[in-house]
Amino acid sequence: MHVRVDPLLCNEDEDEFCSLALAAGAEVTGQLTARVRSANPKYLVGVGKLEEIKALADGADADVILFDHPLTPAQERNLEKALQRRVVDRTGLILDIFALRARTFEGKLQVELAQLEHLSTRLVRGWTHLERQKGGIGLRGPGETQLETDRRLLGHRIRRLRARLAKLAKRRGLARQQRLKHEIPTVSLVGYTNTGKSTLFNCLTDAQVYVADQLFATLDPTLRRVELPVGGPCILADTVGFVRDLPHELVAAFQSTLEETADADLILHVVDCADPVHQERIEDVNVVLAQIGATERPVIQVYNKTDILDVPPRVDRAEDGMPTRVWISAATGQGVDILLDVITDALHRDIVSGTVRLGVSQARLRALVYERATVIDERVMKDGSWELDVEIDSRGYQDLRRQENLQINLAGDDSGSVAVH
Repeated sequence: MHVRVDPLLCNEDEDEFCSLALAAGAEVTGQLTARVRSANPKYLVGVGKLEEIKALADGADADVILFDHPLTPAQERNLEKALQRRVVDRTGLILDIFALRARTFEGKLQVELAQLEHLSTRLVRGWTHLERQKGGIGLRGPGETQLETDRRLLGHRIRRLRARLAKLAKRRGLARQQRLKHEIPTVSLVGYTNTGKSTLFNCLTDAQVYVADQLFATLDPTLRRVELPVGGPCILADTVGFVRDLPHELVAAFQSTLEETADADLILHVVDCADPVHQERIEDVNVVLAQIGATERPVIQVYNKTDILDVPPRVDRAEDGMPTRVWISAATGQGVDILLDVITDALHRDIVSGTVRLGVSQARLRALVYERATVIDERVMKDGSWELDVEIDSRGYQDLRRQENLQINLAGDDSGSVAVH
């Protein structure tokens, strides 16, 4: 059974907590809601409500009681003693779900680190048969309780996990540097859990990321290359879904993978437009984005699941013409082509169009042009040289101009093509 504790009751949040319990593999045998204006430091809830919880748990023959509220170690211990059952708070429940979903080596390390850091605050028992600190003949011993031993072992394991994750974070950082070196922009998908991010990711990249109608169906981040209509490719990153009151242990443990979002050139905030409380979900995601330092990145909201509302795909723009919201259906593919155009527009607002002339000895530069620009047409001249009609964003053009002395005759310029020497 589970207990929801909140001064402001919300049916949608209660349904979400039930979904979290189901995602963890629990069978919900009963539900109880408690309105608490001031938390009881011993039990969180009052004594009367505690008796009500125990009576409901006894009647439902529940093994575990889940609280949709963070519990202090003392509260969790006191509740377990009073209810004679295992008690798990919201943080512990989400950590358990993440442990079920982790598939990659890095994901498993991150979840284990978050679990151990959460567990380290809840060590309370000791090996009484080893507590030989009174002294005297026959009573002298190791002088270390189970609590002290567990803390030492946990601390050692946490340090090892942090060191291994630091190495993986360094490797991930080198990969980001390589993408920056080759001027490949990164687009990050973020959003509340179960809004259709992975479905959209599969639709854009033809990947086979696991998709299911459940909370935290996918956990491990995935990166794929996407060819844009103009301006060359980009890297699309699918990240873990956010949730209300996401445990800070998880945010800290997943810092290295969340850096893909913090360093992204563009953030696509996927929203379930069919969710009646989607505005509240948007605020929950914004809170996590602020925690990871991604508030300065350009964001475009992607209103997904328009097929449920029977709304046609469209683009909402600000007064300056910048796209702010795109309405699509990732499940049916409607509006995905519009989204690709919007991504292109956001990443490459300043597109340089024109013609470039390359000599027969410049095959390497021709390959670079094909890699970093969109070649509309190519003509082979009589002397074997190439003439290419290209489109490239201004930043990429300036880089090629500086590094390779590339000159493009801009569209509309009648002065003739400029050859590169």
